[in-house]
Amino acid sequence: MASLWIHSIIFFVLVMQLQSLLLVALASSNVHIVYMGERQHDEPELVQDSHHEILSNILGSHEAAKESILYSYKHGFSGFAAVLTESQAKLIADFPGVVSVVPNRVLSLQTTRSWDFLQVKRQIANGILSMSHSGNGIIIGVFDTGIWPESESFKDEGMGEVPSHWKGICQTGEKFNQSHCNRKIIGARWYIKGYEAEFGKLNTSDVGEYLSPRDASGHGTHTSSTAAGAPIENVNFMGLAQGLARGGAPSAWLAVYKVCWSTGGCSSADLLAAFDHAILDGVDVLSVSIGAPPPLSTYVDEVLSIGSFHAVTKGISVVCSAGNSGPYSQTVINTAPWVITVAASTIDRAFPTVITMGNNQTLVGQAFYTMKDMNEFHPIVFGEDIAASGADEDDARSCDSGALNATLARGKVVLCFQSRFQRSATIAINTVLDVQGAGLIFAQFPRKEVTESWDIACVQVDFVIGTTLLTYIGTTSNPVVKFSLTKTAVGQQISSEVASFSARGPSSLSPSVLKPDIAAPGVNILASWSPASLPYSVITKPPPLNFKFDSGTSMACPHISGIVTLLKAIHPTWSPAAIKSALVTTASLDDEYGECIGAEGSPHKQADPFDYGGGHVDPNKAIDPGLIYDMGVSDYTRFLCAMGYNNSAISSVTGTSTQCYTSANFLDNLNLPSISIPELKEKLTVTRTVTNVGPVNSVYTAFVQAPAGTVVSVQPSILFFNSTIRKLKFKVTFHSKLRIQGRYSFGNLIWEDGFHVVRIPLIVRTVIQDFYADT
Repeated sequence: MASLWIHSIIFFVLVMQLQSLLLVALASSNVHIVYMGERQHDEPELVQDSHHEILSNILGSHEAAKESILYSYKHGFSGFAAVLTESQAKLIADFPGVVSVVPNRVLSLQTTRSWDFLQVKRQIANGILSMSHSGNGIIIGVFDTGIWPESESFKDEGMGEVPSHWKGICQTGEKFNQSHCNRKIIGARWYIKGYEAEFGKLNTSDVGEYLSPRDASGHGTHTSSTAAGAPIENVNFMGLAQGLARGGAPSAWLAVYKVCWSTGGCSSADLLAAFDHAILDGVDVLSVSIGAPPPLSTYVDEVLSIGSFHAVTKGISVVCSAGNSGPYSQTVINTAPWVITVAASTIDRAFPTVITMGNNQTLVGQAFYTMKDMNEFHPIVFGEDIAASGADEDDARSCDSGALNATLARGKVVLCFQSRFQRSATIAINTVLDVQGAGLIFAQFPRKEVTESWDIACVQVDFVIGTTLLTYIGTTSNPVVKFSLTKTAVGQQISSEVASFSARGPSSLSPSVLKPDIAAPGVNILASWSPASLPYSVITKPPPLNFKFDSGTSMACPHISGIVTLLKAIHPTWSPAAIKSALVTTASLDDEYGECIGAEGSPHKQADPFDYGGGHVDPNKAIDPGLIYDMGVSDYTRFLCAMGYNNSAISSVTGTSTQCYTSANFLDNLNLPSISIPELKEKLTVTRTVTNVGPVNSVYTAFVQAPAGTVVSVQPSILFFNSTIRKLKFKVTFHSKLRIQGRYSFGNLIWEDGFHVVRIPLIVRTVIQDFYADT
């Protein structure tokens, strides 16, 4: 491992602070990243030679430069990663053409029913699946932990020949050879140089990893199969959620980029190398379930921003997770306007588990419980009543690690209550398992995510049921409980709620850009998994268990990636911004029963754009949005100007001459499918441009649902399109009615032509003086 004064320097574009969907586990103390913008030469080898030349000037010889360099980014953009001292890094930063030098960072990671729930079905004649031919012709690149190629989700029966525009490779390695690529998995690469620069050589025999595209953790296999897995009959998880498992775009091809490792995350140097190769390889969509938790890290955000910027400008849609730091405000990550940022929502499937008390009263929680040994009564105790000597009562109440007395807990069901410090049942499961308890009942803030427990029964309940059980324990001399086996229930619970863990807006980096963009299923999603990461006691049970539940915005991301793939197959000429606009403007604000979508949290509330962006995705409506809010490089350049980057830096990033000019509402006028105004003092006018993608001769009328405390007008209020007029500009003027420091309020602007309903969210915060913290 390099000494603390060594830096791996990656030449990388300083575009903006953005987060990716795998969470940053820790910051490196000895690795850096730099970027040089668009390539100055058309030949990749000439680009690489220029990198060696710069390093040679610093290190004294070409041999030293070649030994120092980790990656040369030469396909989608220009830059390199190299090992240098601190003083050498500073010298490099002053070289002409270098946009920025930033530290490398180590990142960490972030469905049988879900696709039917989204109405992505073959039976719908004019639906998105049939019209797109299931995504045939589109290549999805997945940045994650690799893939388990033997999974049935990746069989290539019925797949066509590899597309002619594919330029990628099938990179071999440990327990992964050429035969593991096929007409489904058409490409695979793996990246570890940046990771090993941080932690030293990875000994795979000690940690159960593979120096290859093979997935040791399961996360990448899960996201890949969710996006594009082949249909598989009779899939289940230990008898639960029985049904047909499939990806959203089952006829799409997969390209796998292993940038994350089960031993501790992903290096941003490796991530940038994957972007460089993916652009060269010819992918059409990138699914990136990677990111960094708040506070926003400039360096991590920039790596994903730079890579995704270059991908989007070349027509590749980039889909990222919103992060898992919810339900708190200002926690959303991956906030660049050119990416699609996805929040996680629930579906209409539940796993009810009946708890029977000794008085024959029954209560219902949720679990993944299929064992047989809890159908007999066991004593039940409250965690606080069996605290270990010296343990804090609060820790014992929540069953924190080491807080329970093993003698008093052995053989009993333990009742634990979630605390504001311990948000997950996982710690309580391990604690009760350590003291040889018979089972766990975990009372928590209401949420639908179910925690897996392999070796002990864990039933999750809300505080009302937990309090009922606590009362039973306190008023009964011999309290006992038993559990019934978990059932699968579909259509019996409120669905499309934003998950508690899903990160919320506004963006702390650029609140004028609404994030997240859209919500999609991300709770209790069943998809393929890697047997290598499952307990031995499970994988030895027949039949072999190759599917597993998982929850997170990492699971929501590939749902949108699959839908974007289908839309690209239907509309191959649409830009990434047009596809994003179609998703946002057709999204739903109501569930299937016409009720407003809610948001899990403390307490539950009606969801708003900071929870779900434009709303919950409606794939079939996105086929025909009527109007789109399109964007291109010029719009993204204006964003970079507004973020404070100078003309020279932006010109290097975009490859074109740029002149930034000063404008108070620079960000407000980005052609986003939303209008977010974090500081409305008295009056503000913003502009948007819409493109007609519906019937040639169309007339749209504006309808406004003004945010509370504002008056909103639209000019013109009627738009006329014909064969010569496809694009029209309009202005939206906001007047504040408040003379106090306000809070955010929400509304909508809707364009209607009698068939299409094109809706964008309006978000306004009124202020009477300069912006100050909302404390």
